[in-house]
Amino acid sequence: MVIIGLTGPTGAGKSTVRELFATYGVPGIDADAVYSELIAPPSPCLAELTRIFGTSILLPDGSLDRKALGKKVFSNSQSRAMLNAVTHRYVMQEIRRRLADLEKAGVPAVVLDAPQLFEAGAEKDCTAIVAVLADPDSRLLRVTKRDGRSKEEILLRMEAQLKEDFFRSNADYVLENNGALADLVPGVEHILQALQIPFVSQLA
Repeated sequence: MVIIGLTGPTGAGKSTVRELFATYGVPGIDADAVYSELIAPPSPCLAELTRIFGTSILLPDGSLDRKALGKKVFSNSQSRAMLNAVTHRYVMQEIRRRLADLEKAGVPAVVLDAPQLFEAGAEKDCTAIVAVLADPDSRLLRVTKRDGRSKEEILLRMEAQLKEDFFRSNADYVLENNGALADLVPGVEHILQALQIPFVSQLA
């Protein structure tokens, strides 16, 4: 089974690209969605995070307060490393289980949408890596609309991530996402063709 690792900085438009691959019949696994499922209480992952960071990261109903956790880790590299060590372990275990199920089902190709693909070591599981990139202003605008966080909080999160040069150097393919959805189609079709994944072209 061909595994396309899809990554890039926050706000670049990875979800848009994953959904575009799906229109060609290539299903996707969203690592962020897997994480959200794994921290829903009762949760071994959430319990471990609470032991490390304290009950202040919990909302009154016992669920994770992501903003509170974010404030603890994104300005502190040591705390961020501890968070990643826990979450990557749980998320990758579940992702690999799902990938195995898809392979058993005879699925020819799948997209693994993982913002922290390299940090989690998931690039080793992938046939090819696709980086989605966009200019900083576009990314900031998208994340502001999506998350409703303050500009300062978003910039802090962006600064904590891998830089654009890293993604360009470590990806097999790069998709620039600064325009319309239609602008991404040729690049996606090129990737499908290069990886020998059968598809019906959307180009006229």
